[in-house]
Amino acid sequence: MQLRYVFSELGQGLRRNLSMHIAVILTLFVSLTLVGLGVLLNQQADKAAQHWGSQLQITVWLCKDKDDNPACTGEVTDTQKQAIEKVVSSSPEVAGYHTESKEQAFEKVKELLGPDKFEGPNPAATAADMPQSVWIELKDPDQYKGIESAVVGLDGVSGIRDMREVLKPIYGSINALQWGALGTAGFLVFAALLLVGNTIRLAAFARRKEIGIMRLVGASTIYIALPFLLEALVTALLGVALASGALGAFMYFGIDQRAATGLKFMPWIGMPEYVVAVICMAILGPVLTLIPTLVLTRKYLKV
Repeated sequence: MQLRYVFSELGQGLRRNLSMHIAVILTLFVSLTLVGLGVLLNQQADKAAQHWGSQLQITVWLCKDKDDNPACTGEVTDTQKQAIEKVVSSSPEVAGYHTESKEQAFEKVKELLGPDKFEGPNPAATAADMPQSVWIELKDPDQYKGIESAVVGLDGVSGIRDMREVLKPIYGSINALQWGALGTAGFLVFAALLLVGNTIRLAAFARRKEIGIMRLVGASTIYIALPFLLEALVTALLGVALASGALGAFMYFGIDQRAATGLKFMPWIGMPEYVVAVICMAILGPVLTLIPTLVLTRKYLKV
């Protein structure tokens, strides 16, 4: 009987303030979608940085067999690699470094272009075709000429890739979109909190007689507040569901069908990153409705 009453009050509450609940759901939908988009863009920047390097990195390519650089007479030797690493580690401009083997470079290429192109009797390339490299992290992105001049003439060095100027506009655009999405989401989250407050106030006013009777007969605090909490949870779940659908559409039409097929030089986010974004939205949505509801029910219901 008690549960029947709670769910009956839930249905009546949703019907009484239908337009207000729709406004909350739509505001949550837009704000959570923007939050999820910000999370995806942050993961996209991290994924690009893992593949290409960040603006604080330069890459030293080591010699390989049949290298295009005439200074390379063959595969870099262990002695040459040790000499290169010694120069890198002793440079005051270097914050840290790590080496990348042929196999690691080959795995990156397969992930970027698809493993099917490297299978069968005549693969496009093998691990033996990949160069070894040294990835150098700089202390200051503007202080790099010393380390470049120090390694460029060493035996076993084929060339240096400085992706800072290439990556700067890419990361700048990603960061601008990310902070723009999160900033707009912040304003909409504030609007959602105000709408939740107005919804609770109107619902409490509409049920003031029933609430008064329930207090007189000794109803518990949680029993009185439960219909309001369930209303908040329903609106949050609907907002999260709509935002998840919108983000899924963005992943399919924007990333899978357009970006990933048209810009194959970039590693793109996929299902694991989408799941992370949905989890963030699934946590944030109920928090934005349940916590204000708990606070405001104590104020408006005096429970």
